[in-house]
Amino acid sequence: MNIQKIFENNKEWVKSKLELDKNYFSELSEGQSPEILYIGCADSRVTAEELMGVAPGDVFVHRNIANLVPNTDLSSMSVIEYAVTHLKVNHIVVCGHYYCGGVKAAMQSADLGILNPWLRNIRDVYRLHKIELNAIENEEERYKRLVELNVEEQCINVIKTAAYQKAHNERPISVHGWVFDIHTGKLIDIKVDFEEILSNIMEIYKLD
Repeated sequence: MNIQKIFENNKEWVKSKLELDKNYFSELSEGQSPEILYIGCADSRVTAEELMGVAPGDVFVHRNIANLVPNTDLSSMSVIEYAVTHLKVNHIVVCGHYYCGGVKAAMQSADLGILNPWLRNIRDVYRLHKIELNAIENEEERYKRLVELNVEEQCINVIKTAAYQKAHNERPISVHGWVFDIHTGKLIDIKVDFEEILSNIMEIYKLD
């Protein structure tokens, strides 16, 4: 891609927005009040706003390799804290996608250098669910199921955070686990039963 083309595209984008609303950017600069925090994969094929059909200002977005929410990652923890405590979002979405390169890499035994500690989070998900996953004979279906289970475990990691638990005690706030199917373009709600999960983990993780 010609980098200069991006600036040309930007000019066209600005022009199109101003033609629809001459105050578009002045209003956009006044601040943000998104309803949703979206935690997704950094894959270049999975653009958050486009796949959800939302406008700038509607969603607060955090993306990294394989949509992980490890408690040791200062970036994702800071995003959650800011979105929940200061922006007061009411929904937190963790969205993975089928044919995720990060999940695929974690299923292999290769040494991937600096990626090793990051991908270990996904390997831990495999370890937690190895009985179910090893029972799936078809490799592609096992791969897709690990994508779903990774989303579920990252949602649980969100629930464990102090920011979420404090907000949950004060106002309606919910966590959603989604998967984007690249083959069809469809968003899939994997329908995680968070009430059951909360009841199982709150004895250990609950903050007063």
